[in-house]
Amino acid sequence: MAGYLSETDFVMVEEGFSTRDLLEELTLGASEATTAEMELVQRIGVPASKIIYANPCKQIAQIKYAAKHGVQLLSFDNEMELVKVAKSHPSAKMVLCIATNDSHSLSHLSLNFGASLKSCRHLLQNAKKSHVDVVGVSFHVGSGCPDPQAYAQSIADARLVFEMGAELGHRMHILDLGGSFPGVEGAKVRFEEIASVINSALDLYFPEGCGVDILAKLGRYYVTSAFTLAVSITAKKEVLLDQPGREEETGSAPKTMAYHLDEGVYGIFNSVLFDNTCPAPVLQKKPSTEQPLHSSSLWGPVVDGCDCVAEGLWLPQLHVGDWLVFENMGAYTVGMGSFLGGTQTCRITYAMSRVAWEALREQLLPPEQDEDAEGVCKPLSCGWEITDTLCVGPVFTPASIM
Repeated sequence: MAGYLSETDFVMVEEGFSTRDLLEELTLGASEATTAEMELVQRIGVPASKIIYANPCKQIAQIKYAAKHGVQLLSFDNEMELVKVAKSHPSAKMVLCIATNDSHSLSHLSLNFGASLKSCRHLLQNAKKSHVDVVGVSFHVGSGCPDPQAYAQSIADARLVFEMGAELGHRMHILDLGGSFPGVEGAKVRFEEIASVINSALDLYFPEGCGVDILAKLGRYYVTSAFTLAVSITAKKEVLLDQPGREEETGSAPKTMAYHLDEGVYGIFNSVLFDNTCPAPVLQKKPSTEQPLHSSSLWGPVVDGCDCVAEGLWLPQLHVGDWLVFENMGAYTVGMGSFLGGTQTCRITYAMSRVAWEALREQLLPPEQDEDAEGVCKPLSCGWEITDTLCVGPVFTPASIM
């Protein structure tokens, strides 16, 4: 689930960016992949006209659900999808998902999603024959794309598809740029670099005033750094390393410490499997410089050899009950969390920095409420100070510890 934007509603969020900037501060709509997500966003007040059912390969029951609940915008990338939509949701407005060059991305979505440029004219012709309106083009360069020029090339390809559509009588006015924009400092490619390339390509192929709404999926950008994960060590053991000859050299067999956590790669740490990440823990208890470091690995709760969160770490001696902290854990974590044992394992605690609280308190609370709150409770400061209560609700909390 991610927000989508209309270029006419963009606002300034970075100094120096234009009104065609990639991001904005307000959620204007939602791009969904399941009926559960559609139900969720409609329940919180997002109108059906602001929802795109972005999964290009849907079940017939899901298409009928969209029709029943007034969701008109649906994505497609193949002929069979057109047939299903024409039969189950004839009033739908379609967005053609095109393939990209995502060979350098961590996740290659175009292996399975997106129509090639060669097939687009045929699909647009079939849509016209089936009396299905195609109103836009979407693409996704894949997760962790290190090459901003992939966006520029995809925008150029989208321009060609727009021209094909115009020749066949489709009135196209939506361009969806996809998602996976970096949401952390230190990313291989800075967001500003990507935005600069995209803005230049838009100025060239979809200039301002051309009547095309520019959309983007911004979930990862918004929430990656908003959450910090804290997990406890549930078990530990020494594991002998099978390295022939080392025992004769050192007089003892080499060992590594294996620590088991209450979350793993089948839940919150799924990015290890899907994005090839290597989570780096921050120790809650700061070790002294005199403590020796040991070869260590981190494992999840599932009893198989694949539930390895991280290995090749050098950590001081840790104990059952110790806590490890992982930063930038807001994207594709809680929503993908495992339900082993029948219950969700993580608990979310909202927090905000004391500096931010002091700056906002006068605006957020009436004077009399501010006086009542003084001395009764204090907000968490970056999640590191422990209190039993919070002065403000989640709406005021840009960061949290799970």
